[in-house]
Amino acid sequence: MENRRTVLRAMGGGLLAAGVAANLTAPAAAAADGARREVAGTLLVVEKSGHAVAFHDVATGNLLHRIPLEQYPHEMVVDSTGRYAYIGHYGVRMSGDPGTGGTSVFVIDLAARELVRTIDLSPFNRLHGIAIDDQDRLHVLSEEKGVLLRIDDPAHADAPSGAVHTGGIKTHMVVVNRAGTHAYVTGLLSHTVSLVDPHDASVPPIIASPGRLPESCALSEDESLLYVGAREDKAIVVLDARTLHEKKRASVPGDPLRVYVIPGDGDVLTTDIENRTVTRYRPDLGEERSIGFRGTPAGISFHPAEPTAFVTLLDINEVAVLDLRSFAVTGTIATGAEPDVTALI
Repeated sequence: MENRRTVLRAMGGGLLAAGVAANLTAPAAAAADGARREVAGTLLVVEKSGHAVAFHDVATGNLLHRIPLEQYPHEMVVDSTGRYAYIGHYGVRMSGDPGTGGTSVFVIDLAARELVRTIDLSPFNRLHGIAIDDQDRLHVLSEEKGVLLRIDDPAHADAPSGAVHTGGIKTHMVVVNRAGTHAYVTGLLSHTVSLVDPHDASVPPIIASPGRLPESCALSEDESLLYVGAREDKAIVVLDARTLHEKKRASVPGDPLRVYVIPGDGDVLTTDIENRTVTRYRPDLGEERSIGFRGTPAGISFHPAEPTAFVTLLDINEVAVLDLRSFAVTGTIATGAEPDVTALI
């Protein structure tokens, strides 16, 4: 369950299936070491500017199905059974863009491959960060209101079960522990990370300032540490997950847009949108390997059983398949406009 949950906390277009297949990069040509892609399954891809979620065959890259959504869907998670995907309606393209944004969560039936309903969370808007715990409770973050909403039965609920103030401003991303008892929220404008109890609004948040523009965070495998990317400080910061006291920080060469912990491994991955690289670090933040891309890497999701990562390349409308052993790209999948978040189902 732990690996599957980590994998499915995922991180997007009007293409004909034949067109996608024709644009699939041959794995042997794409891989530096000539490795062949042996990954199978269906990759779910959120198209941020394609305003859709698409299903792609991983082995061939073929577009299998595409579901149009309202403008600018962003973050996505999948439940533990693989039955439903939940996608937040952010409603604007970038965090710096003005606008009220969206107020709904899209519920996708993965077996039927259709949008079955939406969960209206108004007046909470600009829904971006989204997470799911091991009880399949959904946690949705309103960037504009600075509030974290909890939906205990998202497969059937029409309204939130509870809400807590996060103490941050322009709250963008959220990570929850597996038990769903601790939630970590980054505030882009307050330059903060908040630890909140999603079940008790009377408990004041613990708030720390790890650096300027902390956008992404990830829990260590044992959930004792929180890794945070401080984008404007060009740093990765390690916090104690219980107290948010700083334990370590390391400078990085560019802009650490996203930070991930590799499931079952413990190493840390970052996507650097300044240098167009993905870099692997040891848990102590010692750098291990880095790989460059011709597009801008944004989101990463992981295969549940194989050492494989799926890297979205926003500006060239591709997903790169990255072998975590060789740290080589073994193939690419052509997608719709601005693929942002993926999940293997």
